Amino acid sequence: MNPRSDIHDRLAASLRDARKARGLSLDAVAKLSGVSRSMVSQIERGESSPTVATLWNLTQALQVDFAGLMEGKVAPGIAVVRAEAAPVIAGHGVGLRLRILSAPEAAGKHEVYDLEFEAGGALVSDPHSPGCREHLTVISGRLSVGSGDEVEELGPGDTAHYPADRPHAIRAIGAARAFLIVQDS
Repeated sequence: MNPRSDIHDRLAASLRDARKARGLSLDAVAKLSGVSRSMVSQIERGESSPTVATLWNLTQALQVDFAGLMEGKVAPGIAVVRAEAAPVIAGHGVGLRLRILSAPEAAGKHEVYDLEFEAGGALVSDPHSPGCREHLTVISGRLSVGSGDEVEELGPGDTAHYPADRPHAIRAIGAARAFLIVQDS
């Protein structure tokens, strides 16, 4: 076996094992890392050679030590994600920057997001899983939150708790920033 395929095989196995050890689906890893589901799958099968940037995003999402990736070492102690390195989800709203603050293993159970809205920005969502709830706290600016037929306006310091297993939306009234917790999505 040539060294290149051995490296690909070890890399693929390390990433796949780290994902499975955390109980994450390909979709969850894609969401947390910003790497497409198909690319994650190709890397795990050893069919693609990821860039350093892609590997970095995957190791951060899976909490695997980048330097020890080939040995599959889990990052020890306190895991810190610097502000500029926090994963950002694109395409989930207009005029919105959505950063993931929760740990990768919390995906689908207890997700925490930092939302930064431009004036008129919105996050409009289809229903999540039955029983899903969201908890929105406004840090600055004003937001309108709707769940089903109900709508409330929130200002700095206000928190809304609402069902997210129905159509729901968060809309900015001017620029705004908020934290969103999604439970059991």
